[in-house]
Amino acid sequence: MKPMGAIPAGFAAGADGALLIGGQSCEALASQAGDTPLFVLDVALVREKIARLKVAMPPALRIHYAIKANPMPALVSAMAGLVDGLDVASVGEMEIACAAHGHVSFAGPGKRDRELEAAIKASVTLNLESEGEANRALAIADRLGITPKLAVRVNPDFDLKGSGMRMGGGAKPFGVDADRAAALVRHVIAAGADWRGFHIFAGSQALDADAIAETQRETVALAARLSEEVGAAPPLVNLGGGLGIPYFPGDKTVDIAHLGAALAETLDTRPEILTNSEFAMELGRYLVGEAGVYFCRIVDRKISKGEIFLITDGGLHHLLAATGNFGTVVRRNYPVAIASRYADAPSEVASITGCLCTPLDRIADQIEVPAAQPGDLVAVFMTGAYGATSSPERFLGHGPARELLVNC
Repeated sequence: MKPMGAIPAGFAAGADGALLIGGQSCEALASQAGDTPLFVLDVALVREKIARLKVAMPPALRIHYAIKANPMPALVSAMAGLVDGLDVASVGEMEIACAAHGHVSFAGPGKRDRELEAAIKASVTLNLESEGEANRALAIADRLGITPKLAVRVNPDFDLKGSGMRMGGGAKPFGVDADRAAALVRHVIAAGADWRGFHIFAGSQALDADAIAETQRETVALAARLSEEVGAAPPLVNLGGGLGIPYFPGDKTVDIAHLGAALAETLDTRPEILTNSEFAMELGRYLVGEAGVYFCRIVDRKISKGEIFLITDGGLHHLLAATGNFGTVVRRNYPVAIASRYADAPSEVASITGCLCTPLDRIADQIEVPAAQPGDLVAVFMTGAYGATSSPERFLGHGPARELLVNC
């Protein structure tokens, strides 16, 4: 038997013992969607998460949603009314965000000219990743006769300690090195652009509030130093995100009360040049990850060399991260349950796999579950972020998963 992560709060069994989401049974949701596999996301849980975050954070802090975590259009529309901005990483995401009528900023290396042009026309803030990108954006804006909204993404000299994915420190394809950022800002301002500030993103998926707080202190100090070099105050400092969620055994939830208090102190004592600047945190999985559940149905039960295998109609083509194939060095189990028997006590150890012809397609490895049979639904929790759009859905041609929002 192997451990798995803890099921997040907000989920319970109905009178029949099956899993409920947003007050609806898992079977009713599968019927409503038309089939499995299926992603279900409870927007009420997202609202609660954002409300708790806003209570913990300094009142002046803006909360942005990084829609790469989950760009489902209906979800983005719901998020536009809950957060202060939408951050995108492609024109495809930009079109979804603009349709939701939120404040939109666009980051990411390798923006093509047509993408820069589309963003400038849509009055989207471009987070510039290089001097070359800046020059191309300025030339396009000059040709269009539009004043572009341009921020500078900075590659800081530090990273976020303990983060699952480090975005700063050392040579990176992201952003302009800190020692060149001020010169680029001066160039952008001299060219007549509307300079919107700094975007400084040091890492993601961190659970240590002290490490996040220290990174935020360093980020504010860096923004102040660069502003002094520029000779102008930034309208906005995007502090990046970094807040993770507890996927695996032993993971702990970020202490947002502690983090909020530390950030409040950092902002209260910030250098004078940042007095009138606004600040934002850009969060993705932290806002939506715990609110989502992936459902697949058991199609076969078999025993091999004494081990039980529950084979489903889902798999890594929809949920690459949960199978351990999305940046995880050592495979660990996401929280998983037999949704049809959610109230039942565990009675056996089984591995749950997908339908693909590869040994990589393992949803859960040797976990305790109630005795399950073909036809039962399996629930994989913590899947509201980096699910369908982060997975190779065309692999082996099984097709995409369905998606459904509840309480939206």
